[in-house]
Parts: sequence; structure tokens; C-alpha cells
Amino acid sequence: MHIRVILPIIGDSLIDHVRSEVVSWASPDTKVDAVVLERGTASIESEYDEALAAPGILDRITEAAQDDVDAVFVSCFGDPGVHAAREIIDAPVVGGFEPAVLTALSLGEHVGIITVLPNVLPMLRSLARRYAIQDRIGTMRVIDLPVLGLEDRDVLLQRLEEQAVDAISSGQADVIVLGCTGMLGVAAELQERLAAAGLKVPVVDPTGAAITWLESCVRLGVTPSRTTYLPPPAKDRSA
Repeated sequence: MHIRVILPIIGDSLIDHVRSEVVSWASPDTKVDAVVLERGTASIESEYDEALAAPGILDRITEAAQDDVDAVFVSCFGDPGVHAAREIIDAPVVGGFEPAVLTALSLGEHVGIITVLPNVLPMLRSLARRYAIQDRIGTMRVIDLPVLGLEDRDVLLQRLEEQAVDAISSGQADVIVLGCTGMLGVAAELQERLAAAGLKVPVVDPTGAAITWLESCVRLGVTPSRTTYLPPPAKDRSA
């Protein structure tokens, strides 16, 4: 099995970390490679960033189709370019939001999403409406750290824990989803910290959810439906 990871930003400073994280979730017999964009933004933290990144993402999707990969992970919780990508490749494509939240829905009644910045929230609310799951999302919260500021693991975990404890204690969430694929390698420790505080709730990592989801689709032999846009037929003006 061959999974292509598209890190939807320019610059390769994060690519080794992302590849390592994906490999840690993938099965031993799964080949993983990763690419960044040739045109786009340094991070995706708004719909404006997403729009700028979309052409570069679709360029990489076209390459993935030519390389005959089995599945594609666009490593961003906002699912940038994912639905357009599904029109041009005959392989499963996911971002971070859809597999993580749908996994969480099977683990609890009310999902709490903890993401990076307030300007990301409109994007996530729009995705929740698109997937018709907004009634199951109990809360969306932020830790006020930019994507490029997530390297400080101690600060990241502290802020995640603060938001998660409040969301759970207030009855707004009984399962937590990390709302950024840049929150690398912290899901298990956050879950342990919550358990130590007497709050035994699952924490869903979006990268882990995406990779295991894609592997399951490939092993099941699932062929994604293509929704390529077809313009309406031209009107007959001869009558």
C-alpha cells in the first residue's frame, strides 16, 4: 500500500516530523512518502490561506494520480482542497477533520474540538455543517497558539489540558479531538493527563484517524465515488 502525504504549505521545515508521525501510525507494510507545495502559504490558519493553498494542493493531487498511489492524506485539519481533489483522483483522499470527527462520534455523544486560533473556528463550523454533524459537536475551543508555534510541547500540552478539562467538566464534551494536524505526538499524553485528573475520555489524533481510515478503505477495496462537475447541456436556441 502506498500513501502520499501532502503537507499543504510551502517550505520543508516540518516535512520530516510529519512523515515520522504518519509512519508511526501506518502499518509496517505501508509505504509513506510526503511532499510540500510549490505554491501556497507557510501555514493554513484561515479561509484565505486555504484558498491560496488550493491550487498547489491540486497540483500535488494530479501528481499523486499519475504516480498511482493508493490513498492521499492532506495533512491539515481544515480539509483544504479535499473535496476538489476527489474529483480528479480515483483513490481515497482525506484531510484531518472528517476522519477524526467521524471517529470521535463513535466514541462519545458530544465532541470537543480544540484547535489553534479563533480565526480557524469559522472554517471548522463550516465543515461541521457540510458533514451535517454540528449538533454532535459540543464545543470548539482554541489554545491561542499559531500552527508554527506548536513546537513548544510543554506549552501545547498545558493549554490543551486546560481547555479539555473545562470542556469535559462543564459537560460540553465526552471525547476530545485535536483540531490541528500540527499537534504532533501529544494525543496519548493528553489522554493520560486527563485520566490522572479523573477524566477518562478518549483523545482522537487527526493524523492517526486519517491514516488508519485510509488504510481501511484500501484494504476493503473501496473505490471512492467521483463527483466530477459536468456543465448542463447547452439550450437549443433553434426553436
